[in-house]
Amino acid sequence: LLMAAARRVVEGDKFARAGRWKTWGPTLLLGGDITGATLGIVGFGRIGKGMAKRAQGFDMRVLYHDPLCRDDPYAAQIGARCVDLDTLLRESDFVSLHTPLTEETHHLIDQDALARMKPTAILINTARGPIVDLDALYQALRTGTIGYAALDVTEPEPIPADSPLLTLDNVIVAPHIASGSVATRGKMAQMAAANLIAGLRGERLPNCVNPEVYGR
Repeated sequence: LLMAAARRVVEGDKFARAGRWKTWGPTLLLGGDITGATLGIVGFGRIGKGMAKRAQGFDMRVLYHDPLCRDDPYAAQIGARCVDLDTLLRESDFVSLHTPLTEETHHLIDQDALARMKPTAILINTARGPIVDLDALYQALRTGTIGYAALDVTEPEPIPADSPLLTLDNVIVAPHIASGSVATRGKMAQMAAANLIAGLRGERLPNCVNPEVYGR
């Protein structure tokens, strides 16, 4: 999603399919560079760290914000810096959301947060839809407050066909398929089956989302 938004791939596909591609031009559908850009990661858990790891291949500068912001060996290893949310929003060329949905993160990205981002910034949400206020996002994209958005999740989900967001060219909306590969779906099925078998045997679940219950 990050690369598709940065290089305006979906716009280009629509442009070609509509028969508008007549010749090459040096300013045709210009996008932004990823290499050397600043990536802001909101939520530095397992998935956030995975995003940071992939950013290294593009020599990106990585900032991250997390409620448990502290010295992190992996962050130190890759040169990522923990900052407050305001700094992350102001300095990032790409803001990627990887935080769980809680009362604190509901509409974390609202009108105020969007106003603090760069006018060329790209927002990526592969976490949970309600983390972003979609009404505020629509206005920010329409007025040029930010440059682009790429969403794998929305609020509600699926997004209504008459959503004003879908009238904009500077947004990509995917139907919650960020993990949609054959290998990943197979692994998910194996993990679910392993949990089921362990539960039936009265054993500890190998893939438990709330392991703290075992200490009660």
